[in-house]
Amino acid sequence: MDKTAILAIDQGTTSSRAIVFSTTGEVIALAQQEFAQIYPRPGWVEHDPEVIWATVIATARKALKEAKSKGWTPACIGITNQRETAIVWDRATGEPIHNAIVWQDRRTAKTCEQLAKAGHESLIRTKTGLVLDPYFSATKFAFILDAVDGARDRTERGELAFGTVDSFLLWRLTGGASHRTDASNASRTSLFDLRAGQWDDQLCDLFDVPMAGLPDVADNAADFGTSLKSTIGDALPVTGMAGDQQSAAIGQACFKPGEVKSTYGTGAFLIMNTGGEMAISDNRLLSTIGWRLQGETTFALEGSILSAGATVQWLRDGLGLIAKAPEIEALAAAADPDSGVYLVPAFAGLGAPHWAAEARGTIVGLTRGSGRAEIAQAALDAAAHQTADLLEAMGRDGVSTAQLRVDGGMANNNRFLQRLSDFCDVPVVRPANTETTAWGAAFLAGLGKGIFGSLEEGRKLWSADQGFSPSIEAETRAAQRTGWQQAVDQTLAGV
Repeated sequence: MDKTAILAIDQGTTSSRAIVFSTTGEVIALAQQEFAQIYPRPGWVEHDPEVIWATVIATARKALKEAKSKGWTPACIGITNQRETAIVWDRATGEPIHNAIVWQDRRTAKTCEQLAKAGHESLIRTKTGLVLDPYFSATKFAFILDAVDGARDRTERGELAFGTVDSFLLWRLTGGASHRTDASNASRTSLFDLRAGQWDDQLCDLFDVPMAGLPDVADNAADFGTSLKSTIGDALPVTGMAGDQQSAAIGQACFKPGEVKSTYGTGAFLIMNTGGEMAISDNRLLSTIGWRLQGETTFALEGSILSAGATVQWLRDGLGLIAKAPEIEALAAAADPDSGVYLVPAFAGLGAPHWAAEARGTIVGLTRGSGRAEIAQAALDAAAHQTADLLEAMGRDGVSTAQLRVDGGMANNNRFLQRLSDFCDVPVVRPANTETTAWGAAFLAGLGKGIFGSLEEGRKLWSADQGFSPSIEAETRAAQRTGWQQAVDQTLAGV
């Protein structure tokens, strides 16, 4: 039996995970550590990069130790990460000069408004495929460089490096020998020209981000460098890297144009493969790089939902309605199906297709008969309705799908998946291997190492676990969707 294994580092928004996979996608060992979110002000979200690093190292060491105790031999590392989160660090010491500014953070909304008023949005959209929003990394980098005394001078002297979480982890793993990122993560910064496949001078000048501090951009399966033994206990080549949502699309084997996956983690992100041509949405969806292999780029359309699992966390930690996240399924099942309660989870603004950075959450339709169950159901339905919004926007852009592949923590909730299928009016499929994000990184690493020869090998390793088909009448669906749209309109009316 082949005992070759691959380590996937999955650095997420609320936890760091390390999973060791066999070459057939079997989970050999898994370790996970949650870490604290930092909220300096309303709408601001930060992470301590040192805590991110410590949790990555601890989980990687634990998973590798367990795998080796079972006789497995790790061959390489794949990294996947929370995207758009920005870090600036000292090249000599590797020490961050500021907390990481998280993708959810809205502090640069005014900067984005000023750029839009100055007429730059069309240029940014054309080159990057992205809307002008604080969600993306460019304004975060600029904020840190302006907030820390002397940072811009130090950057000009070549003393500082910056990048997203993937490049920070790679720098640390390799002892500063490699300052690289991959094409998918680069495409989320607002600094990368998607068609040219490189950092753009005009965009860097526009956002006031010195190109000298940015990492080199590689394909998603490449030689990124080798980990120091002192970091995770093994000197292993890092041969695969991708942003978490692109990694999940690979893990879900969405290799043909029109294939779609939706991941339900802290936020929810729907990606549709659009093939070798960059598709520009007329409905405020994002054009992005799905992956780049051997210099060939596969593009995607993406819809970004800023709060999905985070809404469930809020019910647990903020309201105390549940003690553990999985309890929401049973609680929601007790709800009055005709309650008319809607929760719009704009805790940090609304993402696609609205892109309303200043929007804040609302609950509408409450009556004296509304209770914990109705709010729980509304929280789950919010993620389903927002997904339906994205699919409808894609439909207006002229693209559609025959099936929605789902993953992430909420994909274990059968009630949610049934409501998702009902509101989206499309079959929903949960894969047998629900660790799709980490598996995508592992598969890319296997490609980069030569363990796998093509993407088609990944398709053969994917299989379905359970499917959900639409089960409600068109009239009922229309009424639910109308109620949701009215709730969103009320939320946006307050902006």
